[in-house]
Amino acid sequence: MATRTRRSQRRTQALSRERIVEAAVELLDTAGESGLTFRALTERLATGPGAIYWHVANKEELLGAATDAVVAAAVAIGPSAATATTSPAAPATPPAEEAGAAGSAQDGVRLVALGLFDAIVRHPWLATQLATQLSRNPWGTVTPRIFESIGRRVSALDVPESSWFTVTSALVHYILGAAGQNAVNKAGARTLAPGVDRAEFLDTVSTAWEELDPDEYPFTRAVAEQIRGHDDREQFLAGVDLVLAGVTATHHR
Repeated sequence: MATRTRRSQRRTQALSRERIVEAAVELLDTAGESGLTFRALTERLATGPGAIYWHVANKEELLGAATDAVVAAAVAIGPSAATATTSPAAPATPPAEEAGAAGSAQDGVRLVALGLFDAIVRHPWLATQLATQLSRNPWGTVTPRIFESIGRRVSALDVPESSWFTVTSALVHYILGAAGQNAVNKAGARTLAPGVDRAEFLDTVSTAWEELDPDEYPFTRAVAEQIRGHDDREQFLAGVDLVLAGVTATHHR
């Protein structure tokens, strides 16, 4: 009996929380949220449910941990000069260096934004879970991690502290909203008939817009041609730059 207990303890210790979360992400990527069950997880990890419950209480906690693990990897862009804020006691920064710091901060925002964009593309379940975490569990680890990664860079821009939350929120909402919509579009594209590729789909949309009533939809007809061949990632980053340009124009001293 004692031997059996020691073996069970060794197996539980060997099966770390990190490995469970890693397996959960793999299941989510291949089978979606409905495919993430403790039964499927025990089969993948070749263990019993007790060993998993030792580390994770339920599916909700597991989804949160999987989301946090993916987000942590997405926003880990390395140290940047833009992550440090100047303390009140610090000496004044020369204008040229200040401009360089602001540029680094904007580059940092772009890198974080693209990291999240690419993560949402790679993990089709992530967009829904991010929305869930932000709305239902803002005190968990996911929301503070995203706000911290973007907010540190916002604080290095020429933005007064009283506006940090508003500016960071605007960036977070755009980044997650645009990336999430792109993920929905890609999911819809996967349901197209066999042999229909993205270019053909966009051409069909563009043609349909061009045929709209010119009196009722003059603007939509005017931009219809721009749909063809556009790059989703470049368009997303252009949106980030528009927000940053607005931030700079609004808070420029």
